[in-house]
This record gives sequence, structure tokens and C-alpha cells, in this order.
Amino acid sequence: MNGDDDPSPGLEDTGVSLLRPYLLTAGRAQPVDHTLEIEAQVLTSRLGAASHPQLTFERREIVSLCRRTMSVAEIAALLGLHIGVARVLVADLAALGYVVVRRPGTHASHDLGMIERIISGLNAIR
Repeated sequence: MNGDDDPSPGLEDTGVSLLRPYLLTAGRAQPVDHTLEIEAQVLTSRLGAASHPQLTFERREIVSLCRRTMSVAEIAALLGLHIGVARVLVADLAALGYVVVRRPGTHASHDLGMIERIISGLNAIR
């Protein structure tokens, strides 16, 4: 088989899910909590840890990752998800009680230092 026969050349090494984002979010583009910030910290709850085996793949992965606190942006980067998809999935998990979301203070969203630290952290993940 030569490279011309491969319907998705180069995709196998991107680490990004080949499922379309709307399949992961049931067609939703906005999270149930439309105010969920990408810098919000997410931690698995006891309910989430106990429910882990029954969750679908992406939700199970988020619950596993968040046994240690991490931001929505980190979740997206580590799982190779679009940030909007990660926001929808995290908001769903929070609404069901599987994760706890710690929101930044209102002043933090305008803190240039914090934004630079988030960008630096995301670059370090690559």
C-alpha cells in the first residue's frame, strides 16, 4: 500500500481523536455551564471515582486525569481534544457530580501573569 492509498495520511501520529467533536458532545457546541473558564481547576469527586468504570471513554479519561487537579485547558491538551469539546465534557461531568470545578476569582481572568503561566504550561505539554 503506497501513501496515495491511505485515506488519512499523517493523522495516525497527531494524537488527536479521529471522532468528530459533535459526536463527543452529542451535537452541542456550548457547555451546560457556558461560563466555564478554560483555566478552571477540575478534580474528580468521590462519585466520579466510584462511577469510573461505567463512564464512556472520553469521560472516563477526564475522570482519571483529574484525580490530580488540572485545568480544562490541560485536559484538552492531554487528551487531544478541541478546547470547546473539553469544556462541554467537563461541564457535563460537573453537572452530574463526577468532578468538582474550582473557579478562578473574577480578577484572575484579567491577570496577565496567570494567562502567561497557562500558555507556558500548555507549551510544556507539547
